[in-house]
Amino acid sequence: MTHDHDLELRPTAAQTEAALNPPPGRTGGDLVVETLRGLGAATVFGLPGQHALGMFDALRRSDLTYVGLRVENNAGFAADAYGRVTGEAAPLLLSTGPGALMSLAALQEAAAASAPVLAIGSQVPAAGLGGGRHGYLHELRDQQASFRDVVKSVHTVRTQSQIPSAIAAAWKSALTAPHGPVWVEIPQDVLLAATTLPVVTAMDATPDDLVPRPELTAVAADLLSKAARPAIVAGGGVVRSDATGKLVALAETLNAPVVTTFGGKGAFPWEHPLSLQSWMEDRHTTDLLEDADVLLVVGSGLGELSSNYHTFRPRGRVVQIEADAGKLESNHPALGIHADARLALTALLETVEERPDTQAAGRVAELLAKVQERLDGQELALERKVLGAVRQALPAGAPSFWDMTILAYWAWSAWPGAMHSAQGAGGLGYGFPAALGASVADPTRPVLAVSGDGGAMYSIAELATARQYDLNVTWLIVDDGGYGILREYMTDAFGEATGTELSRPDFVALAESFGVPALRTSVDTLAEDLAKSLTAPGPSVIVLPALLKMFAPTHL
Repeated sequence: MTHDHDLELRPTAAQTEAALNPPPGRTGGDLVVETLRGLGAATVFGLPGQHALGMFDALRRSDLTYVGLRVENNAGFAADAYGRVTGEAAPLLLSTGPGALMSLAALQEAAAASAPVLAIGSQVPAAGLGGGRHGYLHELRDQQASFRDVVKSVHTVRTQSQIPSAIAAAWKSALTAPHGPVWVEIPQDVLLAATTLPVVTAMDATPDDLVPRPELTAVAADLLSKAARPAIVAGGGVVRSDATGKLVALAETLNAPVVTTFGGKGAFPWEHPLSLQSWMEDRHTTDLLEDADVLLVVGSGLGELSSNYHTFRPRGRVVQIEADAGKLESNHPALGIHADARLALTALLETVEERPDTQAAGRVAELLAKVQERLDGQELALERKVLGAVRQALPAGAPSFWDMTILAYWAWSAWPGAMHSAQGAGGLGYGFPAALGASVADPTRPVLAVSGDGGAMYSIAELATARQYDLNVTWLIVDDGGYGILREYMTDAFGEATGTELSRPDFVALAESFGVPALRTSVDTLAEDLAKSLTAPGPSVIVLPALLKMFAPTHL
């Protein structure tokens, strides 16, 4: 008997001819780049190293665009941003040992933020694996063990025939909800050896749909429809699953106020009458969420920052939609729905009943007024002026990437709409290399990076990358002479700070030495100077000497 799938698997005469007569001069490295191309990749990030040269040589024979950075961790941040803004898996090519390990902090951020990064690293020759006793350069006893606690999945290759399947499996893993970084490692000799295997063509690595259980969404819809005071917490899962429209429709049907977490910026329109915005470090917001008789949490684990430092104590019923099973009910008992946010919200929309409520918008407006009153009671004119100037200068729709700096901490709460930051794992040095990755993804629009002077020093080398590829990134460096947020933390906790004061370069002169236009600005001229830089083609640097401070949060 002949089945339909038998016909689909039968190669055409042309395919058979091509398979039997592969072009000469190919290696295992070609199998890597052919597989990536067959999966739909167009751009790869990375940094070459001795054991990985087979992959990099193969790039020369492919039509993949290669973007090389100066430090592996920064290459990882660039791939992270590319994955965030495109929703595609971003290949990251690395070498063995030190080169591989240098990427771990970036991959931790990608894991925390659910960014789909496909990291492919080399290994020592296959005969030397498994012991750490052979004396190869860069050798580790168990390299993949260093990644296993960080990435979503680990895939190992020992022969050339395993390369396409391993990379395809990793690609599928990276793009199946929850998105995340994955690790593939391939020995040096497997990459370098000549191959007679057929050219890799289109690969099937379609991500699995994470569909909610219908009986659970039925219960959730009933709870929400009958709620007296429903509210919604929208996390990063809403953004990653492109579910903003579904969330808006559900909130309007239920007349439920919505607060977005710091990782969920852009999940809900900032000026919507039901928008509580992102004031998660404010007791007024915490009180409103605690008072909800049914709280819908979508795409958030209600971790430290999303629970006002674990002071949040819900009194009503919690319904949690989360693609990461490990985060379901990890902090609060809930009706846990393990599902992709978009699919779960779609199911709720199909079954929830309209809930009239004439008080909801008034409660939102009252809360936001209380937040502003609290801020007005603190001496924060400088900080609000600086953030307002950045908002004014950034064109609509232009993405922004923020390092772990005081202005970013402000932006988490006060920035209207989407932004990208390293608050998932909290490592320094994210902003500028991430902005470079976003510019590679879409060269038609400007990109803003924001760093403090401490975080900027992690990324200075990438000024060369920005110039080499002529990327349209403007880098705002707020120079306060040290690790400003740590200075505040230590002063508040111990009365004085230790290890936070930094000697730093003349950032303007340093940028200009890379061939990158730069200028020193002031609070009064920031908006104009930043706007000009953002409209000029190519990279630029704006340095703002300013000592900013955080608003006083209210946890209790």
